[in-house]
Amino acid sequence: MSVIYLLLSVSVLVAIVFFIAFIISVKKGQYDDTYTPSIRMLFDDELVTKETNEK
Repeated sequence: MSVIYLLLSVSVLVAIVFFIAFIISVKKGQYDDTYTPSIRMLFDDELVTKETNEK
């Protein structure tokens, strides 16, 4: 029975650590840009062809 308490406390501790890491990343602006990643794939091919044509 003591193993269950140990596993429960460790899992709660890990969850708190991940929650704190998430809050820190949100405060630093990690998730601010939501538009650019959705259109980045549309322009990758143009950059590759321009680089190969210049060489």
